[in-house]
Amino acid sequence: MITKFFQKFFYYLIKGTLVVAPVAGAIFVIVWLVATLDGALNITEHFLVDETGKPLYIPGLGIVSVILLLTLIGFIFTTLVTAPIRNWLSRTISKIPLFNTLYSSIKDFTEAFVGDAKKFNEPVLVEVNEHGLKKIGFLTQRDLHAINLPGEVVVYFPYSYSVAGQVVVVPSEKVTKLNLSATDAMKLVVSGGVSGLEGKKETKDSKERIQ
Repeated sequence: MITKFFQKFFYYLIKGTLVVAPVAGAIFVIVWLVATLDGALNITEHFLVDETGKPLYIPGLGIVSVILLLTLIGFIFTTLVTAPIRNWLSRTISKIPLFNTLYSSIKDFTEAFVGDAKKFNEPVLVEVNEHGLKKIGFLTQRDLHAINLPGEVVVYFPYSYSVAGQVVVVPSEKVTKLNLSATDAMKLVVSGGVSGLEGKKETKDSKERIQ
């Protein structure tokens, strides 16, 4: 009787942990990230003081200020800054050693997710050896004639449970498009294959090769 009780107890304890842990973890990360950014970007305490003369800190104002500032910058660069000015800025930045490398890498990586020309939006399946082993990745470059690699494509493989990844060049005939959205494919890879296929219905076998 006691053994059965403890078995049930630990069973429900584990079930409760599986329910609460992802929610609590996600909330913790979001709260920590927002609090960290708000604390670092909140400048009100440098300009405002309370009745006792101590710096006045207004929670959340740092995040709001950054959102408004980014929106204003986006509006200015979209509507007021002309193409010649943007080209001049790009040429100027390209002449600055080290900064140019960091700027270009961050810019390209950011635009790959949220820019007008998103790169990580075409999930593919790549055959990596003669034994049928395949890896899920994202097609990022179709044309490599500029580096004398006709018929080759560039595929990015994210690592599971990590923000890192691997870039490879493979023959285009080894790459097959997946019947998955970019979001589901990224979720499937980053989660180690645990999630990303929920609610998916079986479809007809229609493998489309990358040309």
